[in-house]
Amino acid sequence: MTTQASFTGSPFLSLHLLETLVAVLPVRDENGSPKSIVYGGAERHLITSQARRRAERVHARDRANEGVGALAGRTTGIRTREWALITARALVSEHGWDKDEAVTTARAVVEATGLKFGDPGKKTVANLTKVLLFAPSDAGTRIAAHIAENAEDLRTWTASYLAAQAASAKPKRGKKATPPAEAEAESAEGPVKSASLPALPPATRTAVLVALAPRDAIDIALYGRFLAEIADSPNVDGAVQSSHAFTVHEAEQLDDFYAAADDAKLDRKRNALDFLDSADDAGAGMTGYQSLISGTFYRHAVLDRRKLRRNLEAAGMTAQEAEETAVAAEAEFVNAFVDAFPEAKKNSTASTGTLPALVLAFEGARPYNYAAAFQRPIDESPVAGEAEGRESGRKPKGGEGPAGPAAVKRLIRHHVFVSDRRDDIKTGRVLTYDPHIDDLLDELKDLGATKVPSIEELTA
Repeated sequence: MTTQASFTGSPFLSLHLLETLVAVLPVRDENGSPKSIVYGGAERHLITSQARRRAERVHARDRANEGVGALAGRTTGIRTREWALITARALVSEHGWDKDEAVTTARAVVEATGLKFGDPGKKTVANLTKVLLFAPSDAGTRIAAHIAENAEDLRTWTASYLAAQAASAKPKRGKKATPPAEAEAESAEGPVKSASLPALPPATRTAVLVALAPRDAIDIALYGRFLAEIADSPNVDGAVQSSHAFTVHEAEQLDDFYAAADDAKLDRKRNALDFLDSADDAGAGMTGYQSLISGTFYRHAVLDRRKLRRNLEAAGMTAQEAEETAVAAEAEFVNAFVDAFPEAKKNSTASTGTLPALVLAFEGARPYNYAAAFQRPIDESPVAGEAEGRESGRKPKGGEGPAGPAAVKRLIRHHVFVSDRRDDIKTGRVLTYDPHIDDLLDELKDLGATKVPSIEELTA
């Protein structure tokens, strides 16, 4: 029986979150400016899903590695271009290889598997793959163990591989190609009769592919990976869908002018003997501008529970193992969705200390995105005649007031409206870290969900 047939719960967990950020810059474009979109006829600040997903993935990975949370002690992945260097470090530290030989061998093995590397003439990229590869964190250790176990054969293969590579290298501009006879004579291992590179031994290629395969890395099953360079290395369609976060109101940006002090200059000025010496040290050490944004953001993510279980089974788990791991992965995913935050300018803005004003979680037969609730931007101008409106029963005129409470009202109203028309939506839960919002939830007649006091209770 397949996991899809045996899984009887609601297949999708939808998460919706509102958070208010003040004077931060968690993501920026190539010019260092805040990212934005136009929605509902108004420009909105944007925090991309890529920035959010990495923050969530790293948050869950770090907790697992520290023995904290539902995934404590489980395998996670690393996305990097440094797999050859990671493998080389393992060869040196665990198997006693010479550093230069370890780097050369590891690079040749990984390259012969199908990954392309940077320009060998540039030290900064020579041993880095051209693409980022998301693989289990122990992949380098596994590859190093295989290389060490087959050291004699792979040293011989590496020498022939490098010789053939040198013989087939294109001549630099302005230089004549080396005649074939001379190229053969220059080879350290004897004549190279063909420009084609010797194939990696099949057992080694298999070992590398197994090491780089998703295996039991939980975050790969959650977020997926795509690797076009190696056709027989499995890609993974992730179980998590993430939307871009955007402000529920029109964007407002501050171009903050800053002046950085030069400590040594100020010390000289403070100890100057006369005003002429003091004048020489006038002025700031450095000045400039930085863009900062503020606002209440809506963001959304959804977990495909069936896809997660299929990914785990495809990685080699039994149905029972996949079920147990999926439950733990869901709990940690929800934790990361609530707690994780992109770390750009975290020291200068303390942005990572932000807590959401509201989290809404519910299950359904399909994903539900509530971005439409904020197509009309929230007008934060004061609500005119609010007291009179309550007494008369008439709708008050003016704006909606502060964006945080107004967005909560809109989101809850939208959810209740949709829930009344969709029979599959169930087990809704809401969590807030804002006492004002908590009072507001108590005032609302229908939440379409149950208030819970902790992240753990957001998911079943």
